Amino acid sequence: MAQLLDGKALAKQIQTDRLTSIQHWNRRYGRPPGLAVLMVGDNPASAAYVRNKERACASIGMASLGKNFPHNSSQAAITQEILALNQNPNVDGILVQLPLPDHLDATALLNLIDPEKDADGLHPINLGRLVRGEPGLRSCTPAGIMRLLQTYNIPLAGKQAVVLGRSILVGKPIGLMLLAANATLTMAHSKSQNLAKLTRSADILVAAVGIPHFVTQDMVKPGATVIDVGINSIENPDKRPQAKPSKLVGDVDFAAVEPIAGAITPVPGGIGPMTVAMLLENTILSYCDRLQIPHSP
Repeated sequence: MAQLLDGKALAKQIQTDRLTSIQHWNRRYGRPPGLAVLMVGDNPASAAYVRNKERACASIGMASLGKNFPHNSSQAAITQEILALNQNPNVDGILVQLPLPDHLDATALLNLIDPEKDADGLHPINLGRLVRGEPGLRSCTPAGIMRLLQTYNIPLAGKQAVVLGRSILVGKPIGLMLLAANATLTMAHSKSQNLAKLTRSADILVAAVGIPHFVTQDMVKPGATVIDVGINSIENPDKRPQAKPSKLVGDVDFAAVEPIAGAITPVPGGIGPMTVAMLLENTILSYCDRLQIPHSP
């Protein structure tokens, strides 16, 4: 059976390691790192993500300075809040929770965030730094993937990596990070031909397509490392009275793929917790840079 890459356990360890540092910094510098998460509307999935981030902040003593806006809030109102947070000396990280309501221009709002406070690593300046191989804040989900691979000593140099999906959130940045780690990269997507042949060539397969159980056993090379980024809600086939009506599954058919993979991430409990952990790490990185102190725990 495949080695389970436990993102939940690693994320908890990262947060535990940071707790003592934040306590020390708070005493010495008069404040902890501060993260501001802005949410617009009442999207249930977004609300759950924001609660998870707020709980993670509380668990390590980080200040949570976010704000929830009504669904009908104007572009000007969100703009004003972002500009105020850019100037707030107690805020080190700013994140706008996506997706936003259709009447708002998400790209314009993300571009307003101070690049040095861009906790989600999505500002064009930070993405440009990634392309150029320069230091900077990195997109949280791809950074979480790389930390997980590093922790479990998954070799990347010279290996064939295939990324399914080309979004600016996951696909493109994880491709660049894998290239920087000396993997040989193939980017695949909905227009790719002979997709199963491509994915079977992968020593490292990253699935980020947003389709439940898209990756089947015949698409995976025996012994490959499979990274499942998908978080999809489907109807729960368990009809017992105590069972929940829906459950979360990934883009990979875990039950079919696990027996042949060398290593695999579960859903839930794989990349999701690592994304939150890297959000906190980005905020800490910004805090340390602003105070000119070492980043290490």
